[in-house]
Amino acid sequence: MNVSAQSAASALNPKAGMDPTAAKDQIRDFLTILIAGQKFGIPVLQVQDVLGPQRITHIPMAPPEVAGSLNLRGRIVTAIDVRKRLDLEQRTDGDGHEMSVVVELENELYSLIIDRVGDVLSLHNDFYEKTPATLDPVWRDISMGIYRLENELLVVLDIPKLLNSVHIDS
Repeated sequence: MNVSAQSAASALNPKAGMDPTAAKDQIRDFLTILIAGQKFGIPVLQVQDVLGPQRITHIPMAPPEVAGSLNLRGRIVTAIDVRKRLDLEQRTDGDGHEMSVVVELENELYSLIIDRVGDVLSLHNDFYEKTPATLDPVWRDISMGIYRLENELLVVLDIPKLLNSVHIDS
């Protein structure tokens, strides 16, 4: 799946399409991802690409959340292990079937290493809620809000906050 054909201006602007409270009668699209059985959402306009397992080169002395870097069509992309950033238990099956969602922030590409990509959900803003105070503080710091779906919670990731929280020094 490659959504880079989306509006380039929206994809480059981290605020574009990210304010689910802007108008109550609007519908927002989110790419759903699964990490440790929990469903998260990324605003579709921020998604550049979705990749299968990639060869990642380790970067010495990088923060623990930085899995390394990869080459994506000639561009060096920093790979972020979202499980580590969310303080979740690391995968033990070692099957190498992790996936990556490529996002852009300030003209740099980042590959978010996740367990699995789900569907694209179109959600009505009437069902959007601010991040609850009861959400784990680590998750709350990088969440824009939530949607209560049937039998599960969708935590909407704030991609700029997630990436800026890793403290990658250029």
